[in-house]
Amino acid sequence: MDAASLWSSLSALLGAAVGGGISYLLNRQQFANQLRLTREQHRTEFMAEETARAFLSHKGFTDRSFETLRRHLGGFEEDELRKILVRAGAMRIYRDDGSEWWRLVSRMDEYIERKDLQKIVREI
Repeated sequence: MDAASLWSSLSALLGAAVGGGISYLLNRQQFANQLRLTREQHRTEFMAEETARAFLSHKGFTDRSFETLRRHLGGFEEDELRKILVRAGAMRIYRDDGSEWWRLVSRMDEYIERKDLQKIVREI
């Protein structure tokens, strides 16, 4: 292989690498911009999910009534609020009196431990 063809091959390889790198960086920046715009458009829903998660993560309460959540997360129809709660990672529970309560799935172990502890305390 002569020097001219080697130089030609290396130039082509370098050009492809630089072009690919620039393309990658531009696409990454465009994706970040689209993600930011989408978050901004759906900001209310994201904030509602975060607020619901905060209410359901309170140390003192593993469960929250739907009425309490609805009162504090105003501006949503009941079914829309239920969808927000599900997206936040919550599950619905109905109590014996028929009232609707919500609990984070991630806190199920904590709920079971508290329930078992209460059962032991009642037995003592």
